[in-house]
Amino acid sequence: MNTSTSTPPHTGAGPGGPPDVGTPAEARELDEELFYASLTQRNRGLIPAALQEQIRHTPLLVAGCGSIGGATVQPLGRMGYRDFVLADVGTYELNNLNRQNATVDDLGRNKAEVGADALRAINPHVRAEVVPVGITRDNVRELVRRAEVVIDGVDVTTPSGLRAKIALHQEACRQRKPLVTGWDMAGMLAAQCFDYRLVRRIFDGQLVAEDADVLSTWEVIFRIAPRSHIPGEMYRELRRGLGRPDYSVPQLAEAATQFGSLAVHMVNRLVAGEDVPRTVAVDVHHIALKPGRRVVDRVSRHWEKARFLHHLPREQAWRGFSPAAVYRLGRRSAPAAQPSRPDPTRRKASPS
Repeated sequence: MNTSTSTPPHTGAGPGGPPDVGTPAEARELDEELFYASLTQRNRGLIPAALQEQIRHTPLLVAGCGSIGGATVQPLGRMGYRDFVLADVGTYELNNLNRQNATVDDLGRNKAEVGADALRAINPHVRAEVVPVGITRDNVRELVRRAEVVIDGVDVTTPSGLRAKIALHQEACRQRKPLVTGWDMAGMLAAQCFDYRLVRRIFDGQLVAEDADVLSTWEVIFRIAPRSHIPGEMYRELRRGLGRPDYSVPQLAEAATQFGSLAVHMVNRLVAGEDVPRTVAVDVHHIALKPGRRVVDRVSRHWEKARFLHHLPREQAWRGFSPAAVYRLGRRSAPAAQPSRPDPTRRKASPS
């Protein structure tokens, strides 16, 4: 809500409350307690004081700081989280700037480093450790151990990224840490919560760890993505594009940036000990349509999914889209697994 007028309103809390601060110099002169009270002053009334104190002391791991993970960094800092580990092996490229929180001056810089600088610019008292090697087999156990909540934004478009993502979920499951992740597809953002304090199979059993060495990159992606929320326009685009050797999946700002809003609220609920739905999906392209067009869009989604599955070789369609229970049964009864043959789904996707 914009409350600005020709004369800025007084927002101080009265005697003993946080002071009004209008210049960088004044902000930097505040001690940590007063700075935090002033930073979070406008949360009051909507964020209970007890929850704000929990937020203040909850350490977070943001694994992957590109389209998905990077969308959460600044909103989490503005909410009042102060203890971050940011892990990403990637650097910014110009094609990232259509949707990620970076500028031309950040090109070539590590994404986690840029995120840490943004956090410190919001709150000079924040603790933001950068892990420029990203998530690895060697560091995943310690990084997950230090966090109370894990935000998974690990790139899924390369075999190494998929292995890192699977390792992150395995470790969060082993240590029983809640994890929030997201998928941006066309105009749809699906935020997911795997509360591994309760859930005992990674990705709800959609995948077993060995699949990363057996399935193609896209077969793994389709197994772990929220398939019931993939928009029709995304199926149509994939059907047209996956056969091209130079194909990169398009990603849009209106989808990726939504994760910042959804993830902050989901993390807050986890910190407060409240239940969080498995998937919260918002398709801005769909909800911006008039009612009649929405009906057409819903029908189109099923039609485009059918066309896409028909386009895939039968084996790849089964590996990517069969229900979890059916897939696990088939994997147990199948002969010793062999690496998937080259197929139209083994194509380059766009960087996270």
